[in-house]
Amino acid sequence: MRRIALIVAAAACAAAGPAAGSDWTRFGYDAARSNAGPASTGITAANVGKLHRQLVRLDGTVDASPIYLGGVRVRGSKHDVFFVTTTYGRTEAIDATNGRVLWRFTPPATAKLAGTYQFTTATPVADPGRAWIYASSPDGQIWRLSVSDGHPAWSVEITRLPAREKIAAALNFADGHVIATTGGYIGDAPPYQGHVAVIDAASGKLLHVWNSLCSDRAGLLVPSTCPESDSAIWGRAGAVVEPATGDLLVATGNGFFDGKTYWGDSTLRLAPDASRLVGSWTPTNEAELNKGDTDLGSTSPALLGGGLAVQSGKDGRLRVLDLGSLSPAGRKGGELQTVGTPGGGGVFTAPAVWHAAGKTRVFVGNASGIAAWTVRARRLHPAWTAGAASTSPVVAGGLLYAYDPDGGLRVYRASTGKLVATLPCGAGHWNSPTVADGRIALPEGDANQHATSGVLDIWRR
Repeated sequence: MRRIALIVAAAACAAAGPAAGSDWTRFGYDAARSNAGPASTGITAANVGKLHRQLVRLDGTVDASPIYLGGVRVRGSKHDVFFVTTTYGRTEAIDATNGRVLWRFTPPATAKLAGTYQFTTATPVADPGRAWIYASSPDGQIWRLSVSDGHPAWSVEITRLPAREKIAAALNFADGHVIATTGGYIGDAPPYQGHVAVIDAASGKLLHVWNSLCSDRAGLLVPSTCPESDSAIWGRAGAVVEPATGDLLVATGNGFFDGKTYWGDSTLRLAPDASRLVGSWTPTNEAELNKGDTDLGSTSPALLGGGLAVQSGKDGRLRVLDLGSLSPAGRKGGELQTVGTPGGGGVFTAPAVWHAAGKTRVFVGNASGIAAWTVRARRLHPAWTAGAASTSPVVAGGLLYAYDPDGGLRVYRASTGKLVATLPCGAGHWNSPTVADGRIALPEGDANQHATSGVLDIWRR
């Protein structure tokens, strides 16, 4: 296979097997999308600023996150591997030790769509058995790919109109199911509807589809057959899985709301197989949000524990929700608390929720900065703030990693907000890092530039 890695600065690193639990199998680290990874990564406040950086040139831009499997067998040998999916659907396996591309899968549609507006920004997800990963392509397909060599076992379409319905959010996996959501493209050109698709991981059978508009209709819609358009499910985390129940939590963007079959600008709780609506929360100013293109669903809900979740959006507010009070009746309001986001700016990122030393902390980043709160007595209490922009923050090994889309990966002590290092890297968009086994991986680039090349940064000891 043609090598495309360009090593700028790299330290030799022995190919040691992974520590237990070091895999980073999806965006957000776990099915609940906590964005809080291993307690120990081999990277500390003392050594993070001394890591060596390698630039790996890719055949596409990764406007998403890498995933990581340690010590898996690829083409007959054991490797620690980062997997990425580019905006035009190429999925690549990259040796975490030396940056070599081990295999590359290119969907048939890539040749036709490369360079166009039609792309995906979905992070792939790994099967718990570590033999398969699942990835999206901009023609509306989800693929099951072999970890060993990238060959596809099946593909399934999750939209009848991929030119309008975009797979933007990260894929998830729970209870033998691959979970995907759809939204729309910049400009909200109709028709499209946000929906949740649940796929049997073994067979590729599309089991259930729940539509946020025309929710009384099961299965994939031909978008033009629903009287309403939009209500995208496009937050970076996509569908969030509640650990205790297996229920799915999603948030929708602008769209018509009636609390019966149309669910624009709402936080929604679905059964684990997305076969029915279990509960909902809708802000009282839903109509104003819809009119002003102020999507609630620019971010997915984040689970705080204790039956609580926090929901933000483009309007620069964080709302604490009691999940036990959600009802499918379509009532508005009832949040426990509302607080402002950093600088009052909109949130297009996924929060991180970190449980450590008897405390629960939540971190939210946006274009104005990053802020931390502690959760106490069912309320958010301010902890610390930093003024530098951040995409979706990640906690690992007690450090908080925050990528500035204008360039630079800042590393803070998660408990205090003290800046301990800034790692140099280029500009991006929604990219966020993965941290495991003494390595950090972060893609650069912006899907909206329609580039057919890109960069993955890997830092190592």
